[in-house]
Amino acid sequence: MTKKFRMVLLLPLVLMAGCVTEATFTNLTPSQRTRKPDNLYPVEVALTSRQESLRWDSIQPQIVVGTEYYKMHPTPLMKNRWEGVIPVPPGTNLVYYHYKFGFEYNAFGSPKSDSTTSREYSLRILDQ
Repeated sequence: MTKKFRMVLLLPLVLMAGCVTEATFTNLTPSQRTRKPDNLYPVEVALTSRQESLRWDSIQPQIVVGTEYYKMHPTPLMKNRWEGVIPVPPGTNLVYYHYKFGFEYNAFGSPKSDSTTSREYSLRILDQ
C-alpha cells in the first residue's frame, strides 16, 4: 500500500520534469574580433532541444548585453541557427552577452509560453 501511495505522490514530479526545456546552446561566434569602423559585430548561435512539445516556429531569440536586448533572425537555409549584431562602443574592448530564447510549447489545452537563457559569453575587440 505504501509503495502505491509513494508512486502517486511522485507522479506529478515526473510529469513536471518532462516539461523542463533541455536546451543546448552552441555559440558560433569567435571570442575575438578586429575592431570594425561601424562598431557592429555579428554573433550567431545554434539551439538544440530534446523537448518534443517545443513549437519551433514560435522561437523569439534575443541577444542580451547588460540591460539591452537585440533581436536575432534565422540564419538562411538553417533550421536551428540565428544571427544578430551587437554594438560595441569605441574604446570598449570587452563585452559580455548571453542569448535568451522565448518560445511556446504544446500543453494541455492551449500552448504555454516559456523562455531559456544561455550562459554568458565574452567578445574581445582587438584594435589594429
